[in-house]
Amino acid sequence: MNNRVRVRILDTEYIIESDLREEEVLKIARFVDERCRQIKEASPELTEKKIAILAAFEIASDYLLLLRKEINRKKKVQAINYNIDSAIGEEIGD
Repeated sequence: MNNRVRVRILDTEYIIESDLREEEVLKIARFVDERCRQIKEASPELTEKKIAILAAFEIASDYLLLLRKEINRKKKVQAINYNIDSAIGEEIGD
């Protein structure tokens, strides 16, 4: 089910179609708007297009960093599980 949600980013209104709940779409739009406004405040001479590209780049960079951290966390958990399984196997006599 596609929901149509009206959002405002950098004083421009957009209609977003999404399977997400309206509250989630609004939360994402606020996040994007906030990031764009931070960039605009730091570099007011930039066009909205450049601001949007920089915001997308920053958000993607943050996402990839979190993704790498999650992958590393999962690897550590797998290593711990392997060590536990090995220790249990030695105790039981496998």
